[in-house]
Amino acid sequence: MRKYKHIYFDLDRTIWDFEGNSYQTIRDLVEKFNLNPIDPDNFHRVYTHFNEQHWAMFREGKINKEKLRLERFVKTLEEFKIYDKQLAEKIALEYIKIGPTKTGLMPHTKEILDELSGKYSLYVITNGFIEIQTDKLRNSGISSYFKRVFTSEHARSSKPNRGIFEYALTAVNARKKESLMIGDDLELDIIGAKTFGIDQVYYNPLCLNHSVQATYEIMSLLELKQILL
Repeated sequence: MRKYKHIYFDLDRTIWDFEGNSYQTIRDLVEKFNLNPIDPDNFHRVYTHFNEQHWAMFREGKINKEKLRLERFVKTLEEFKIYDKQLAEKIALEYIKIGPTKTGLMPHTKEILDELSGKYSLYVITNGFIEIQTDKLRNSGISSYFKRVFTSEHARSSKPNRGIFEYALTAVNARKKESLMIGDDLELDIIGAKTFGIDQVYYNPLCLNHSVQATYEIMSLLELKQILL
C-alpha cells in the first residue's frame, strides 16, 4: 500500500525550466527593443539578480505585484545606463506575455508525470502569479496532469509560510501523512513543507552542498520512481 496519495510539485526550476525559458525570453526582448550592443547574456545575468531581489521583497510584503514586475526591469536598464521608465514598462509587459509561451521543461518531466498521474493526485504549489503559471503549464503541455494549481494569490500566503500549504491540503481534503512536497528551493519548498509537517523531496540537480535534512533528496526527477513507484 502506498504511503502517499497527494503529490505537490513546485513549478519553476522543478518541472518548468525557468532559467532556460527566462534566458530565451530575455534574448527575444533584447532583439525586439533593439537593446544592442547590450549582450543578451549580460542582460539576463543582471535581470536575474534584480528579479530574485524583488521577489524576495514581494514575499516579505514590501512591494506589490505591479512594482515587482516593473522595478526589476527599471533596475536592470539602469545598470546599462538606460534611464527610461517607459521603455522598462514596455519590456515588463512583453516579458509576461512572451515568458509563459516558452515550453522548456526540466529533464524527464513528462516521463515522470506520465508514470505518476494514474497512481497519485498531482498538484502544483507555486509562489508565481495565477495567470502566468497556468499559461506556463498549458503552453508546455502538462496542465492536464494536475488536478489543481495552488498559487500564493489563491492562498494569500507564500511559501515557505504554512498558510499556503494549509490551503493546498485543506482544499483537497488531504492529510499531512499522505502528502509529499517536491521542490528545488531549500527554504521555500523543503523547509516550508517540513515546518508545516509534510514530507519533502529536495530536487537538487546541481548537487548543491547544504545542511538541511530533507525526507528525500534526488538529482534527477527519474529518481522519484524509486520513492513512489
